[in-house]
Amino acid sequence: MLLDTYAWIELFNGTIKGFKVKEIIAGNQCFTSAISIAELSEWIEKNKLNREHIFHVVKNLSTIIEVNQEQLETAGVLKIEKRKAFKDFGLIDAIILATAKQYGLPILTGDKHFEGENVIML
Repeated sequence: MLLDTYAWIELFNGTIKGFKVKEIIAGNQCFTSAISIAELSEWIEKNKLNREHIFHVVKNLSTIIEVNQEQLETAGVLKIEKRKAFKDFGLIDAIILATAKQYGLPILTGDKHFEGENVIML
């Protein structure tokens, strides 16, 4: 499964949804889009958290999938399509969705704008 930034943030915040993330990913092969690293970096900086610790956990619990041209080309199309239903669906979300589609992975998230896709909703 592909962990959306939402899932990682819930995990690190220790919320009830974060506990569900921990249960779901235990023993499963997990992936993270490299674009989520940028989102996590912003969240870490904004909240003045331990960058080394968080990225150590992310890298140990998941395989980072680098962004490639196919994902980027698909992301532009997905953004336009998804914006018809979700006005806040952004390019980063489109890249994450394109990554999941390219690799045939469900997305672990709580973001409503991924509804209708192959998701595990928190």
